[in-house]
Amino acid sequence: MDDDAMLLWLSDRSAAATAFAKKYLLAQNGTGTDINKAPKGYTHSGLSKVYAGQAAADYFHVKPGDARVPDLFGVAQYGVVYTGGTKKIAEHGGGHSDDLAVPLVVSGASVPDGVRDSASVQTKQIAPTILSLLGLDPRSLQAVREEHTTVLPVR
Repeated sequence: MDDDAMLLWLSDRSAAATAFAKKYLLAQNGTGTDINKAPKGYTHSGLSKVYAGQAAADYFHVKPGDARVPDLFGVAQYGVVYTGGTKKIAEHGGGHSDDLAVPLVVSGASVPDGVRDSASVQTKQIAPTILSLLGLDPRSLQAVREEHTTVLPVR
């Protein structure tokens, strides 16, 4: 997640600790700044949704306690950006539907014209598809082998 989400790993990963942290975050209100450096209020720590413990693991489709998954995952309210200053440096997507459900166009010398598919695409399919288009073996990627990731149907 980028600057419009919150990821927290707790030293105490118990259900009680994650429940406390979620309740605490959702109770916080205050004042930040807008893009013009003017004061702007926020509620619920600027979060629209918080996934904690089991719900966070479910969101990322893994077992609870997986060290790669945060104990709390929060999606920021529209218009809220977590930054140390007053502007973004870059945008790499986030947890909102407009960041997650986007069209994908594959184009290039080795891609035939007119191939269209309305099936949903997962971000993890992009790297193996590029490798395939370059004539390289997508299964050289450990994640492709372990997650059985398929190449997009661009040929």
